[in-house]
Amino acid sequence: MNFYIIIPAHNEATTVGLTLYSLVQQTLQPKRIIVVNDNSTDKTESVVDDFVQKHNFISLVNVRSSDKHLPGSKIINAFYKGVEILDDDYDIICKFDADLIFPENYLETLAEQFNNNPKLGMAAGFCYIEKGGEWILENLTRKDHIRGALKAYRKDCFEQIGQLKRSMGWDTVDELLAKYYGWEILTDASLHVKHLKPTGIGYNKASKHLQGEAMYKMRYGFFITLISAIKLAYKKSNFSLFKDYMGGYFKARKVKPEFLVSEDEGKFIRKLRWKGMIGKLKP
Repeated sequence: MNFYIIIPAHNEATTVGLTLYSLVQQTLQPKRIIVVNDNSTDKTESVVDDFVQKHNFISLVNVRSSDKHLPGSKIINAFYKGVEILDDDYDIICKFDADLIFPENYLETLAEQFNNNPKLGMAAGFCYIEKGGEWILENLTRKDHIRGALKAYRKDCFEQIGQLKRSMGWDTVDELLAKYYGWEILTDASLHVKHLKPTGIGYNKASKHLQGEAMYKMRYGFFITLISAIKLAYKKSNFSLFKDYMGGYFKARKVKPEFLVSEDEGKFIRKLRWKGMIGKLKP
């Protein structure tokens, strides 16, 4: 299988080399790797360029954007700068973060999963973080959710869901739309990916409000948003986040930004969310 990998990077000089090294060591090497260096002020460009000189399947794209931390839109805008220089001769397209270390069989295992199941639209392993000298599961979301840090899409699925949304919530709505179109999602517990920077570093209050806005834009409705906000705040052991999420939702409901999904897709999403919540209540 042909893997195309796009890695948005902003000031990742200390980690991007480790990410690239783990990818060039894969038992199944990717056909293309594009690193999009987004307005870095450190040595990210130099680190990546060293790999470009040694590996003809690695390319570097330098772009300029805002220094402001904008979860969702900034990283996806950078991702599309990579898409622009790629052809469509791929089977799987990946959006990876620049602070990951992949096991050497990562891409080969994903290829086997995709080959074995033609309805598999998205797949990934799990992120692990270092704590107390040990690598432990970064347990921030459901086990069946693929983290935004390491997304891999079958080409047909990627196209059918309309590719990636330039918004906070992109890494949730992509899975919901994949399910809407009949694709399956897989998280492989055997694939342990080292995540060198814990999620959430650098998020400000405005960023956290975007999570609530995303719930509105995915047409969750009030009650699903309320339950989701409680669960997310509990997972992150920070109840003040609940207020941020709900504040973002109510602000969006007043301003009415453009939805990320159609009415029919929203209806499907709400039904799916309720089914999942009610299912967890059953003994």
